[in-house]
Amino acid sequence: MKLYYSPGACSLAPHIVALEAGIDLALDKVDLKEKKTADGRNFLEINPKGYVPVLELDGGEILTEGPAIDQYLADLKPESALVPANGTMARYQLQSLLNYITSEIHKTYSPLFAADTPEATVANRKAYLQKRYAYLDAILARQPWLMGEQFTVADAYLFTVTRWAKAVHVDLSAFTVLADFQKRVGERPAVQAALQAEGLGHHAK
Repeated sequence: MKLYYSPGACSLAPHIVALEAGIDLALDKVDLKEKKTADGRNFLEINPKGYVPVLELDGGEILTEGPAIDQYLADLKPESALVPANGTMARYQLQSLLNYITSEIHKTYSPLFAADTPEATVANRKAYLQKRYAYLDAILARQPWLMGEQFTVADAYLFTVTRWAKAVHVDLSAFTVLADFQKRVGERPAVQAALQAEGLGHHAK
């Protein structure tokens, strides 16, 4: 299988998941601005949506959207316990968390990366993130991981998007529990390996 990625983008989450599960993935770096793969192919022919992550299966099938890819990879190695079993309430709770991170955290960062976003919108989105992180910070104050005692794909996803805060000047200093979470995730060997492979070092922030 092959993962199309861009360093530090949301594709970092499935990269972490694969390493946590012991799944060997080929990596293909994508220039998201030029929409080109490392060997010069038109990335839009691979994913017309124009963004990563993309998982290319050995049979040529293409799977897009990070939370779907995360769950697919984790389901290949159920012994990794990165996702609860399909059909269980715990699995639906995991999907609820993934949806929350996607819609309330991940997509709220998006306008902050655009140079032409109006200042009022930037301020609004930063304030919105404070409210949405408060919910997750409260969960993590009760338990080490989002789902309890077990590290899951939701933790990999939250870690990935929260790494963006510094780059776009989102002040998360009020969330000390979240900061401890980021450090804890960043110290995991699989996470360090993913960061190093993407040229991002091995630090948690």
